[in-house]
Amino acid sequence: MELASCVVERSEGIEIRIYVQPRASKTEIIGLHGESLKIRIAAPPVDGQANAELCRYLARHIGVPQKDVQLKSGDSSRQKRVFIAGKTLADIRAALTKSPSTKNPEHP
Repeated sequence: MELASCVVERSEGIEIRIYVQPRASKTEIIGLHGESLKIRIAAPPVDGQANAELCRYLARHIGVPQKDVQLKSGDSSRQKRVFIAGKTLADIRAALTKSPSTKNPEHP
């Protein structure tokens, strides 16, 4: 999976472009969707439940406290930008490469 297209490295951490599919059977990373990382979210897109589940999942999956994962844009959209403090592109690549939930690395 080529993350360079969906991850921007900043001095304080990284920003990831994410395409979310809410109301999935389980929360999992699918692969790339254009220039975004596609993640299925089990929670419905009601009252911020899907956004909260996305941040919880990323924190757990990448190994950072939940307070270090911030939704920067896309509150009510499938296209989101998430900032993860204290991580680099190499850290994210390593976390996603060993991911048992990554199904298809080049999802259309």
